[in-house]
Amino acid sequence: VGLVYMFNLIVGTGALTMPKAFATAGWLVSLVLLMFLGFMSYMTTTFVVEAMAAANAQLRWKRMEKRKVRDDEDSSSGVSDSDVLLQDGYERAETRPILSVQRRGSSNIFEITERVEMGQMASMFFNKVGVNLFYFCIIIYLYGDLAIYAAAVPVSLMQVTCSATGNHSCSVGDGTKYNDTDKCWGPIRRIDAYRLYLAAFTLLLGPFTFFNVQKTKYLQIMTSLMRWIAFILMIILALIRISRGQAEGHPSMAQLSGIRNLFGVCVYSFMCQHSLPSLITPISKKKHVNKLVLLDYILILAFYSLLSFTAIYCFRNDTLMDMYTLNFTNCEIINVAFIRYFLGLFPVFTISTNFPIIAVTLRNNWKTLFHREGGTYPWVVDRIVFPAITLIPPVLVAFCTHDLESLVGITGAYAGNGIQYLIPAFLAYCSRKDTQLVFGSGTLNKHLSPFRHTFWIVFVLIWGFSCFVFVTANIVLSESKL
Repeated sequence: VGLVYMFNLIVGTGALTMPKAFATAGWLVSLVLLMFLGFMSYMTTTFVVEAMAAANAQLRWKRMEKRKVRDDEDSSSGVSDSDVLLQDGYERAETRPILSVQRRGSSNIFEITERVEMGQMASMFFNKVGVNLFYFCIIIYLYGDLAIYAAAVPVSLMQVTCSATGNHSCSVGDGTKYNDTDKCWGPIRRIDAYRLYLAAFTLLLGPFTFFNVQKTKYLQIMTSLMRWIAFILMIILALIRISRGQAEGHPSMAQLSGIRNLFGVCVYSFMCQHSLPSLITPISKKKHVNKLVLLDYILILAFYSLLSFTAIYCFRNDTLMDMYTLNFTNCEIINVAFIRYFLGLFPVFTISTNFPIIAVTLRNNWKTLFHREGGTYPWVVDRIVFPAITLIPPVLVAFCTHDLESLVGITGAYAGNGIQYLIPAFLAYCSRKDTQLVFGSGTLNKHLSPFRHTFWIVFVLIWGFSCFVFVTANIVLSESKL
């Protein structure tokens, strides 16, 4: 079940921007880069699992030390042994996670029984500068996420509603290119319609940022179900069109100018490292967890390849939309109106359920970053200022641009690069040093990454930093050409 959750988490909105990125970079370059980035993402996933085990060991060790001190104090104060044992047993049963109560037999100190989030691991293994950099990186990533979500919903609504009126009925995917200044309804231009939808989206979902989002289980089940129906429908419809000889796509093998966006999209589309503690901890038998995660990555790689290859051979490069679902709102592709509208509006339903959750996560990260031990925030700061600084910047970015491919590319290439490569590599390195310091050099972490040699950590760090340089240079060069 944990691995199904991981699959659902990774295969998200980023997959919808992948076909366009594949088309602009060329199929061979795209496939090679996708496989390489999938491998890199798997490696850093094993680093995070290793750091989680090291964090669990440290927490367990600290509790044991405290218990020893308490036992010494109790014995010196004359409290009876039976009272101490009863009280100690009760406290442990109440504070220990259910999973570890079930597995009393497991005595390995590196057993992952307690959920330790990335922020907590950063505060355990990094210095103060490292912790602040971690929070800066995760906050930028979540801002990018929210900006993508805030733009994707109005774009989908604009494309579907503007194309369903006037003479160009259901012609979104027929190759007709519309400018933002083109008319939508009467005097209202397409860009005006987009901004109206953005305002409505902000007014409807923005208030959730000011409260806590709870009990989303049924929303998540519905979102996952709709996602799978939509993805399978798109693959089947593209395959039918190709089999009938109606395919229009003639993708090139390689176009270096498209690599920057493809890199960002691929990094964004393999992102799961920040959610691993919630996914891995509840799995009861973790002996083969790395092999099962590898199987997950292979399946995801096959799925992304299938979705992207059917797309680039089915549609011409210049007709592929930023949001792939919009290619199926054309009557020639599918003449069943319900399916057309379902696929066209699919991002609206799924993204709308995720937006409040991401917004609350970002707000809580801001609170944690500025939190001082024992201090509390005034009501205005807690309930108004933090939600406002969470909501306003992504809405402003979405107001200024709705270029989804660039938004996904930049978010993945910068903040995603940090979360997916640099932070896991530093966590693995620092947790190994701390483990040797606390437990001695002979201690072996049972969840040690298969990539245990220091070479792999250095390789990931060099790759991560070189990606920053490459993407920045590419942006500067492309801007100077313009």
